[in-house]
Amino acid sequence: MTSLPLPIAFPPRRTRRDLSPAMRAMVLVAGGGLSAMAAVALGRAALGLAPAAPAVREVAVALHLATVLPALPLGLYLLLARKGGPRHRLLGKVWVLLMLVAALSALGIRHLNHGQFSAIHLFVPLTVIGLWRAVASARSGRIGTHRTTMIALYLGGLIGAGAFAFAPARIMGLWLFG
Repeated sequence: MTSLPLPIAFPPRRTRRDLSPAMRAMVLVAGGGLSAMAAVALGRAALGLAPAAPAVREVAVALHLATVLPALPLGLYLLLARKGGPRHRLLGKVWVLLMLVAALSALGIRHLNHGQFSAIHLFVPLTVIGLWRAVASARSGRIGTHRTTMIALYLGGLIGAGAFAFAPARIMGLWLFG
């Protein structure tokens, strides 16, 4: 009786559409950490454990929070999950729309700087231009440019700008740290 040799299992190779292990780790730690902080802050606010934040009643602030908060975990999922399929394309369109509304709504948030724009508002044109570039490059088949732009948007536009949201004088910082 002869036995058939077992197939040799090789680890799956990264395709050119995947992130490197180091980039995956950085995205996971940064995006997962900020998403967890946001979830705790929202939980504290919902349970009445955090001080009231009257600015949340402003339309621009409420719209900004309503679009940024789901964009954090959705962007994390999109960067870590399989790419190129119908699910990626559909959720990517949702993420782009969330980011566009978040960026534009930020223009109405100026109460911390006495009605003036601040340095953080530089993220608005950078985000809008980055979103346009990412979509245009994906549609024209320049996947490398699309990937690089999307990583930059997530890490810069969401994680970088989002880190400022946890400063003590800001709503998320107030809700998280009391």
